[in-house]
Amino acid sequence: MTEKAGNLFAGLPGRLPEEVFERLAGGDGVTVERIVSTGQATPEGQWLTQDRHEWVALLAGAAGLLFEGEATARPLAPGDWLTIPAGTRHRVEWTAADEPTVWLAVHYR
Repeated sequence: MTEKAGNLFAGLPGRLPEEVFERLAGGDGVTVERIVSTGQATPEGQWLTQDRHEWVALLAGAAGLLFEGEATARPLAPGDWLTIPAGTRHRVEWTAADEPTVWLAVHYR
């Protein structure tokens, strides 16, 4: 294995046409990725579901995450984290449009 290093806040863009997903590490059913959003949201009427659990932390910016069955989105600020169980329908209602929103996500079985 080759040693790798970086900075989670390096190369953040001002505005992107779509979110950027960058795999940072992984193996044995685990993936660690950085996600950068600049105002993106899940398209209206669509839900996200995954076949693996996801632990996600918001490192910078702001976002609103809605789970199916909830009336309002949960606001997320830097330092907030949560676990999304596999198969759970959820959507990103909004991300900050005036600054990059940086997520750290860990996907696992």
